[in-house]
Parts: sequence; structure tokens; C-alpha cells
Amino acid sequence: MQHAVGSELPPPHQPGQGPAAGWVPAVQQPAAHHPGAHHPGVDHPGAHHPGAHQGPAPVPPPPPAPAFTGGSPGPVPPAPAQPPAPQHPPVAQAPDTTGHVPLPPGGPVAMPSAPPATAAPDPSGATLAVLLIGPAGAGKTSVAKYWADHRRASTAHISLDDVREWVRSGYANPQSGWNDNSEAQYRLARRTCGFAARNFLANGISCILDDAVFPDRPVVGLGGWKRHVGPGLLPVVLLPGLDIVLERNAERTGNRRLTDEEVARIHGRMAGWYGSGLPIIDNSQLDVPQTARVLDEVLARAIASPPSW
Repeated sequence: MQHAVGSELPPPHQPGQGPAAGWVPAVQQPAAHHPGAHHPGVDHPGAHHPGAHQGPAPVPPPPPAPAFTGGSPGPVPPAPAQPPAPQHPPVAQAPDTTGHVPLPPGGPVAMPSAPPATAAPDPSGATLAVLLIGPAGAGKTSVAKYWADHRRASTAHISLDDVREWVRSGYANPQSGWNDNSEAQYRLARRTCGFAARNFLANGISCILDDAVFPDRPVVGLGGWKRHVGPGLLPVVLLPGLDIVLERNAERTGNRRLTDEEVARIHGRMAGWYGSGLPIIDNSQLDVPQTARVLDEVLARAIASPPSW
């Protein structure tokens, strides 16, 4: 078979090899050179074939990096400057506006310390816990609200009757007779009021509580409030005359209004506070603002010389 001059010869077909159709010209896939071996149809170095296709010149490999022989390395070129990462402003933490302060163990209200002898006591700016005691119709709730509204220090009013009336279904109304159920709800309301007072006081807010505490039940009355609020609780008794109490009770409505017999019985039991050592305010001839001013005077004396109870 004749081939054109200058064209390359296909390699001979050998057993175990693929057909010649898959043959790639030697100029693109040079065969390994072994000294002394001669392969027909394969170019050898230095051989020149006129008209043969010349492939592209081989690219020499890059020179190897010089080996490190010790000593100080040369200066390292600085890395290309990277654009600074965008700085995001820190997320502001939301302030704690709940006013929550963990309650200290026990009653946080300590006995008020006596002010210096040269300074006049000013109870309007002090953090106090006051218990206003009195029979139904004595004006406890009205005086407590007015006193709390007009103080320089932050003050809360906590009424035991209001907390007892939180119970809607199953409310044990004392007007229907004082029994174990009404006694249990009274104790629950007193504990709730005591916890609320401690929470207010721990957050720097004064409080005034009002309750009809009887002197012939010291463990349940003052003893219970002292356990729930603390030894710094300042009790004050409001005790107007019986005729004033009956008149004020007649103006009440709903669960707050009692029978005249019940009002007279409670008023007689409250008379036992005379001689107890607790301060007593007879507000029979005083209106609410006047009674609040007398209460400030009584508290100023109590801060200067705390009562023993």
C-alpha cells in the first residue's frame, strides 16, 4: 500500500492492542525513548523529516525555589490589602423595665433607724411599711390612699379587703358568718398582701396596708403581718368613736357594708388596743387630709423611737 510522501505511517497492529483507528500521531503523544532501541515509525531526537508536522515548542518548567540554608529569611512582600469588613453597630440590649428585684430571704423591712438628733424626722421621703388598723368605717382605706398619693417617696396602697375580693366564684363573705372557709381566705389574702408588700419594698417603694386586726388575736393579727412583711412594719390604729363608725358604715354598699350590730361588736374589740403601746389616732373630728398629716407625725415619732410590739 502506498502512502503520500511526508505523511506518517500508522503503527503496525499487534495482538492485544486496539485497532489502528485510535492511533494518535507520535508528535502529540511521544513515546518513551530507550537507548539502543529502535522503533519503526517513531521519531528520534535530532531526526528531521521534511514536511513533517512540527508541534508547539515544549514549555520549560519553572525554576525550582532556592533551598533555605539558614539565617534570616529575606523580606516577605506584604499581602495585598483587603477591604475592611463592614462593621455592624452592636445591638443595644433592651433595658430591664420590669423593675424586678429578687426578694431577699425573710422580711426585707428592717426596723427604721433613728435619724440624727439634730435632724427632724421626715417620713414623707423614707421607705416605710405601714399597717393601718381599725374597725369597719374608721376610714382606713380613704386615709391610706390619700397618704400614699401625697408622699414624696414612691408608695403603694395594699388593701386586704381588695385582695380578698379577688376571689369571685366561691368567695366566702364574712357577712354570711365567719367560718373556716372565710378564715382560710383571710389568711390567704394576708399572705398575698405580705408578699406584695415585700416585693414593693425590695424595689424601693413604700407601702401602706390596711386591715381590721384584732388585739385579742395577736398571733393571727400582728404576728402574721410581722412574719409576712418584716420587723420594720409600723402599725398605727385608727379608732374614731362608735357613732362616727356607724355613720360611715351606713354610707357603704355591697360586701363592705356590715350590720350595725357587727360594727358595734368589732368596735368594742378594737378598744383593746388602748394600753397596747401602739399609736392610736382618734379621727372622729378629722377629715382625710388632717388624718394623713397626723399619721405623718405619728410615723416621725415611730422612726425616732420604734415601738415595741
